[in-house]
Amino acid sequence: MTAEERKVIIASSAGTVFEWYDFYLAGSLAANISANFFSGVNPTAGFIFTLLGFAAGFAVRPFGALFFGRIGDLIGRKYTFLVTMTLMGIATFVVGLLPGYATIGILAPIGFIACRLLQGLALGGEYGGAATYVAEHAPPGRRGFYTSWIQTTATVGLFLSLIVILVLRLSMSPEAFAAWGWRIPFLISIVLLAVSIWIRLQLQESPAFTKMKAEGTGSKAPLTEAFGRWKNAKVALLALLGGTAGQAVVWYTGQFYALFFLTQTLKVDGTTANLMIAASLLIGTPFFIFFGWLSDRIGRKPVILAGCLIAALTYFPLFAGLAKYANPDLIAAQERAPVTVTADPAKCSFQFNPVGTASFTTSCDVVKSFLARNSVNYHNERAAAGTLAQVKIGDKVIQGVDLTGLPAAEAKAKSEALNKQLTEAIRAAGYPAGFDPAKANKPMMILILTILVIFVTMVYGPIAAMLVELFPTRIRYTGMSLPYHIGNGWFGGFLPPTAFAIVAATGDIYSGLWYPIIVAAATFVIGLLFVPETKDRDIFTYKGEEA
Repeated sequence: MTAEERKVIIASSAGTVFEWYDFYLAGSLAANISANFFSGVNPTAGFIFTLLGFAAGFAVRPFGALFFGRIGDLIGRKYTFLVTMTLMGIATFVVGLLPGYATIGILAPIGFIACRLLQGLALGGEYGGAATYVAEHAPPGRRGFYTSWIQTTATVGLFLSLIVILVLRLSMSPEAFAAWGWRIPFLISIVLLAVSIWIRLQLQESPAFTKMKAEGTGSKAPLTEAFGRWKNAKVALLALLGGTAGQAVVWYTGQFYALFFLTQTLKVDGTTANLMIAASLLIGTPFFIFFGWLSDRIGRKPVILAGCLIAALTYFPLFAGLAKYANPDLIAAQERAPVTVTADPAKCSFQFNPVGTASFTTSCDVVKSFLARNSVNYHNERAAAGTLAQVKIGDKVIQGVDLTGLPAAEAKAKSEALNKQLTEAIRAAGYPAGFDPAKANKPMMILILTILVIFVTMVYGPIAAMLVELFPTRIRYTGMSLPYHIGNGWFGGFLPPTAFAIVAATGDIYSGLWYPIIVAAATFVIGLLFVPETKDRDIFTYKGEEA
């Protein structure tokens, strides 16, 4: 590796790490953000702002991919990802300075949502630019290894955000952190931005783009050429369904859903869960480089598809083991005290609630939501039409309540009374109120979490090289960015709320895993049958699929 190539990798990776760091802060500090920016918003406005905040995090990313991908194919990779990085850094810094609702009223949530929209758009453009730039500098036979450094950035960015937050939480009182300490991680981003811009300004444009410009073979309409012509649109569709969709669900399951499962299902406290995830990331991150290197030897498809298949086959035993080692009292209670919900199926909703604003008020939805939140497995039985749901816990039967159409105060009182009854019943049946560190097997928990991260590295390490190689230089930035961000922004981003809805519907705390298993298995089949192997393509001369 030459000095210039090392500079390219370091500069591209460092900037992308900081972008992911910025992006993850809003999720990691959601409670503090809500308390500061949304405290006085009425329910209707709150719905709109929450929806926009969610969209900025996930749904807006593909639009950023389209917008910045087009610019990257028209004017160059280097200048485009300088713009995306600057947008991300400034938007994050502004969140740290933004006064709360108590100070500026409605302008607080509006300002926060505007910053999140800019972040989502910027991230949509950053990844494609960095991956394309590095790949176009890589010598033949080394693209998987070179681009695998970019693939570490999302995990390193998450790791960095968790560490900064943990250090701050441990170094100040909870009151100080809630009052002003949570802003520090956002404010730090301005320093990271300055360093990243300085490093990236030292870079030259990629040789493939320079060659294309010199020959006058660039695309005048990258969006139309990439997605308006079937031969290229087909490649993008196969890249999504036969690559990034499965990669995304494995990635989100191994990092985000694992954290969600620890804290929400197994009741592990946030600090312990974050430390364990951080430990697994620290151990597993070098495997991004290994699998990127391996894909240069045996191909992109064998590594990525093997990761999808192995994950699909092992998620159930791995998550069952994680539950056993983290909260043995919970597992014992589930086996000892079976629970049954008897309800009219017509009154039971699929509780998919990605923005946290939907209202589920039938007696069936109320009791199932409670049981799912408290990690209580249950069996479903059909009741006569129109009857209220009942919950049987051991020998005790508790009648549900229908909150539909009730005044807010009455609905709240009835809900709290039912929750009190159900809580007393599940505690009497042995369901624990929380996580007991003395009974947890932490080394085994970290081992399982590390295995999940290694699955992530298998599918994610080679994906950038594969996406770059699927598209010709003239539409490469545009073509690879959209399937990547639809896969990761939508297929991956919807994983936690989809999994919760499946758990609430079925009554099995592990059933949410069917979502990533089905998507990963589908990607394995589609990728195996229809996606070409790309590792030996000459990306300087590749002109795209034959019509």
